[in-house]
Amino acid sequence: MRKHPALSITVLLLWLKTYIVYQLSFNLPGGNTVQQLVLFINPVSFLIFYFGLTYFISVKRRNRAVFLFSLIYSIILYANVVYYRFFTDFITVPVLFQTKNAGDIGNSLYELVYLSDTFYFADTVLLYVLLKKPFFRAAPVTAKSIRLLFMSGLVLLALHLALAETQRPQLLTRTFDRQLLVKNLGTFNYHLYDIVLHSKSSMKKAMASSVDADEIKKQVKKDPVNNPKLFGAAKGKNLIVISLESTQNFVIDYKVNGKEVTPFLNKLARSSFYFTNFYHQTGQGKTSDAEFITDNSLYPLPRGAVFQTHPLNEYEATPEILKDKGYYSAVFHGNNKSFWNRDVMYQTLGYDQYYSEEFYDITEENSINYGLKDIPFVEQTVPYLKDLPQPFYAKLITLTNHHPYLLNEEEQMIDPFPSIDPIVSRYFTTVRYADESIKLLFSKLKKAGLYDNSVIVIYGDHYGISERHEEGLAEVLGREDLELTPFDNVQLQRVPLFIHVPGMEGKKINTVGGQIDLKPTLLHLLGINLKGDYHFGSDLFSKKRDEIAIFRNGTVISKDLIYTDEACYDKLTGEVTDSALCEPLATKGEEELDRSDEIIYGDLLRFLDPQHEKKAAVER
Repeated sequence: MRKHPALSITVLLLWLKTYIVYQLSFNLPGGNTVQQLVLFINPVSFLIFYFGLTYFISVKRRNRAVFLFSLIYSIILYANVVYYRFFTDFITVPVLFQTKNAGDIGNSLYELVYLSDTFYFADTVLLYVLLKKPFFRAAPVTAKSIRLLFMSGLVLLALHLALAETQRPQLLTRTFDRQLLVKNLGTFNYHLYDIVLHSKSSMKKAMASSVDADEIKKQVKKDPVNNPKLFGAAKGKNLIVISLESTQNFVIDYKVNGKEVTPFLNKLARSSFYFTNFYHQTGQGKTSDAEFITDNSLYPLPRGAVFQTHPLNEYEATPEILKDKGYYSAVFHGNNKSFWNRDVMYQTLGYDQYYSEEFYDITEENSINYGLKDIPFVEQTVPYLKDLPQPFYAKLITLTNHHPYLLNEEEQMIDPFPSIDPIVSRYFTTVRYADESIKLLFSKLKKAGLYDNSVIVIYGDHYGISERHEEGLAEVLGREDLELTPFDNVQLQRVPLFIHVPGMEGKKINTVGGQIDLKPTLLHLLGINLKGDYHFGSDLFSKKRDEIAIFRNGTVISKDLIYTDEACYDKLTGEVTDSALCEPLATKGEEELDRSDEIIYGDLLRFLDPQHEKKAAVER
């Protein structure tokens, strides 16, 4: 403090600010005294190394550098806070390459930035004032001072990591659990580690070989578990899949002021196969991850969106498989064609046509949030559907029910939910609007003569209301204490799934499953057996299937148990139970995620391409 007051006060201010942010802005898992100590000390070693770099800057410019370094640190910390508010997650390197999406999410960003956020830069202002004072004038440093500073940083880092390892052995192997990594490593040490992970994953494709592909195939290959009675029940029919934006399952049969939020979907549940324990399994790619999972039966990546990071890989996607059976495939979405890199990825997956915003008449009156409102979207899409060559596979992506859930008052068909949280309050009005658009779609499909010859699938792509809105969600669930447990948060990740097959009676199905199961389920209905290819899902109609859903963060749900946040819950009671019961689930989850990651990072499916094999043979 006496020799280097500017550096010392800066480290102290940022250390305290970071810890306060941990407590107020991030919902990091709690724990014992040692875990809280790790949380408290984890910013220090990074701050010492980070600001130690200013010792290599001239005395004249050092205070300016200290201020600039402090500002950069604060901006990165705040960026994580804003990102966490919606995604309950932390920024990764691949996310930084998704900045071209930023221009289309202005409303969402506006809702995530608060006036009180000036707190995050209060210390920066204070530091600016202090650095002008004579007492904080920079002084020359000796080589001994530099060595002592970095040695103290190494000692603190070693102590910090040793304490973290005692609380969570093999911490650095749990790369999918970012909350755990940030809690133990610290936000900025985590970012450095993420850079290392990104570099390693970027090398995997270059190092991969057909031997790796064969090894993974042995591990993934399994006898198909199907329902023989339904095999080919919809053979030759069109397949229409609708992605319902941000729709969670709790809205089904829910009422606000006595009015149904989803009157049409409630009715549809009685005439279709309705899956009540179907979970989204998306990661940082959200809607694009849902598309990737459902078309490929592979898990999304732990960092970033596959659509952005690996759009030129070889995949065995649903449209490509159906093309071999004579199907034409198309995607309909009233938004910018390059959002989530869809224009590139859809070609890779084998879609024949992408109907993006350029195919629609979009005006200020019929658009909101991210693009065309759902009702005009349906009205303009059905004529395109009618002209498609049959049989066809069509995917429709809705938009209106997207954060921050804005809708003109005259278009609201239900009152906002009476909540203290405006996001939760508005959510129900846009869900109701989306429900009306689906009703219109069914009506127009009937008039167009497509209804009786089409399997219609509707699924929720991901959660709509994040854990950050705990009190509002607790109000919705009728919790008087306004608190939710990790068990509750997992159950809130259920999204609706409806499969309407012409001529078949509806049925409520309670099997545990996820988006990864949709590809094998639908192809089985169409009479296409996947056998033992590279996929991780199973037919949701099979009574012999292993009921399981694996989340990207390592959470695993079975018929009777939920493993999440390193705790085991009994699904019947919602209470914590013997952790040993969940050990097989946790192991299976890690293994499946790792194998799927190897397939994507290594681009292993390219080794199954006949053209690749032919080329390799010539080279040999």
